[in-house]
Amino acid sequence: MGVNNMDKLIITCAPVGAETMKSDNPHQPYGPEEIALAAIAAVRSGASIIHLHVREDDGTPSQSPTLFAETIRHIKAEVDCIVQISTGGAVSATEEERLLPIRELIPSPEMASLTMGTCNFGDGVFWNPLGLIKRFLAEFQRHGIKPELEIFELGHLDNALRLLKEGALAGPQHCDFVLGVPGAMAATPANLLQLVSRMPAGSTWTVAGIGKAELLLGTIAIAIGGHVRVGFEDNVFYRKGELALSNAQLVERMKRIAAELNRPVATPAEARAILKLLKSQGSY
Repeated sequence: MGVNNMDKLIITCAPVGAETMKSDNPHQPYGPEEIALAAIAAVRSGASIIHLHVREDDGTPSQSPTLFAETIRHIKAEVDCIVQISTGGAVSATEEERLLPIRELIPSPEMASLTMGTCNFGDGVFWNPLGLIKRFLAEFQRHGIKPELEIFELGHLDNALRLLKEGALAGPQHCDFVLGVPGAMAATPANLLQLVSRMPAGSTWTVAGIGKAELLLGTIAIAIGGHVRVGFEDNVFYRKGELALSNAQLVERMKRIAAELNRPVATPAEARAILKLLKSQGSY
């Protein structure tokens, strides 16, 4: 008997964020070509979504539309996947910097992250008041981009429910529960289950466990019908004391676990259908 598409597992890979450096893991990609190569390998290993930050060649975090376009062009030349750009950027990025790729990338990306509230983030504060969220959401809607709602705290989910009630968001939505960021909601099974229990009806969800929680929470998500995110943005280790060799290695592990639990991985086309994406992405 075949597996229904809705039962298939969407693996998102976040090959680079704004914090980890080559000093944390020498395999950390910098610059458009290295990041694209990491993304391509992840897709070939089973990822259907690439959550994309960009870096300068020296590792400096950036929101440059030019760097995004160059990186996406390299990726799309080799593989089909959903490219989901980050509007979080680095904690220090301004609102205008975070919005630049949304406003200037042509064609617009299929998806982008939309953080649903303010939280402590290590030694900094990730600033996302409700007015900023609504301004970002208006830009998403203007450009036909589906948001992934980034949930770092239970209150962020309450913000999403409020926006749905007001009609600023239209369901169903796709949520990413980011658990284990220092200063935000802890990466525990109980916290994940609480978030899932309060999710908007009909919505889909992914979990991004930070550090060692990536494996535990990802396995739980696979077992209970959610989706998973892995990658060097969240975790640079394969196991305690052993650095991961690549983003693809982390994807491959989740694919193996999913196979044991009868959750074959979704192709990019199947992921688009599951997420009800608004449009397909054109060429860069």
